[in-house]
Amino acid sequence: MIVRWETDHDYVLVHIHQDMFGDWIFSRAWGQIGTQFGGLKHQLADTLEQAQMWMEDEATIQASRGFRKVLEAADHTPEGQEAMRQLSLLDAL
Repeated sequence: MIVRWETDHDYVLVHIHQDMFGDWIFSRAWGQIGTQFGGLKHQLADTLEQAQMWMEDEATIQASRGFRKVLEAADHTPEGQEAMRQLSLLDAL
């Protein structure tokens, strides 16, 4: 699952996925739209439920900061694939 929130200038993107070992990874990217300012953090969740709880917490935090959800997609959809491509570009920085 991939979710993206935005304001006029900033974004936050969260991706929950399993790695090749079956571990659940919670990846969070953030930054200024149109710039290279931002960051990327990966966290290992004990379970899918824990990662989903972190996603709910993130949604609450972003809503309180005035961010609006602009994308919620599964990894295999075209929208999800494009968001993952953007996330992988950040990983290379």
